[in-house]
Amino acid sequence: MKTLLIVDDDQELRTNLQEVLTREGYVASLAKDGSAALEMVKERDFDLVLLDLVMPGLSGMETLLLLQRQKPQCRVVLMTAFSTVENAVDAMRRGAADYLTKPFKSVDLLTTVRRVLEEAKFKACQVTLNMDGTFNSLANSIRRQIIQLLVANKRLRFMDLTRSLGIDDHTKVNFHLKVLKENELLIQDEQKYYCLSAEGEKVAQCMDVVIQNLSCDA
Repeated sequence: MKTLLIVDDDQELRTNLQEVLTREGYVASLAKDGSAALEMVKERDFDLVLLDLVMPGLSGMETLLLLQRQKPQCRVVLMTAFSTVENAVDAMRRGAADYLTKPFKSVDLLTTVRRVLEEAKFKACQVTLNMDGTFNSLANSIRRQIIQLLVANKRLRFMDLTRSLGIDDHTKVNFHLKVLKENELLIQDEQKYYCLSAEGEKVAQCMDVVIQNLSCDA
């Protein structure tokens, strides 16, 4: 479940946004200003911060820069009045993921949140899949099929894998399993069942994200 932090000095707006996001399955916390937000970010990780650009005390721009130092992986979407859109664009050059112009509709909020979170997931996957060993493992279609079979079935014996793959050459299957094991994407339990390691499960999720993004680009 994705966690969001809403930072705005308007209490009514904070509460309304929290209600909208909670209905969509997000966990949304509230902060009344930049200082409060920075304290909360010290205590826990947030997947995304909705940050008002104009606030008393620390401005949205100042808060953005401090957030990037504390939690560089956290995505920030700015909320701004039409008159300060230029400042919001400047903030995006400094690392903000996007901005929303007030007043905005709930559908625009949710669309932006979903897209920014999906982009964050895709970028995280790029880091994972750019590792040499992982990339080499996924470069072969048989190895990708093995990972997908283990996602669907959780654990399989060698013969079950070969039958599912439709490959009669057991030596070939054994070779691909060895490559996956050497790259720590696969493990065997005491009963000789093959299953994905923690790293393998992460890579499997990344494969899905990459395929989805490629489909969207097509």
